[in-house]
Amino acid sequence: MNIHGNIMLNENDKLMTPLPLPYDGTVYSVESLNKFLNETISDNKQPILMFGANWCPDCRIFAGTMNIPKIKSYIKENFNVLYIDVKRYEINMNLMEEYGIPAAEGIPRLLVFDKEKNLLNDSRTTEWRTARDRSSQEIFDFFQEITVN
Repeated sequence: MNIHGNIMLNENDKLMTPLPLPYDGTVYSVESLNKFLNETISDNKQPILMFGANWCPDCRIFAGTMNIPKIKSYIKENFNVLYIDVKRYEINMNLMEEYGIPAAEGIPRLLVFDKEKNLLNDSRTTEWRTARDRSSQEIFDFFQEITVN
C-alpha cells in the first residue's frame, strides 16, 4: 500500500547494465550554471545540479536508476538535470559553494531547486553518497517528494 500517493515501481522497473557514464569532464562557470537554471525554469521545470564522477559507483547507480523508464519519464516531465563532473575532486568543486554547500568530498551531491532558484535540499545534498544501499523506489520517492507543482 502506498500511503504517500507516490508512483510505485514494480518488478519490471529494474536497474539496467551497463550503468551510464554521464560525466563528461566539462568545466562549468557560475554563469553557465545560472543559464541552465534560468532556461530550466523558463521551461517550467525544476533544475537539478548533480555533482559526481564516472569512477564513483554511487553516482553511476543513481544515474542508472534515473534511467529506469518510469523514473526517467517522471524526471523528464518535471526536471532538467545537469551532470557536473568533479573528476577526482579536481574540477567544478567551487561551484557547490555558490549555493551555500561546502565543497567537500563525497558524491553524488544533488542540488534540487524550485522554480524561483531556491535550493530545496540544502541540508540533504549528501544523502545519496550511499546510493548503492538504497532502493530504486527510495530514489524515485525522493524525486516525487521534492517536486514543486
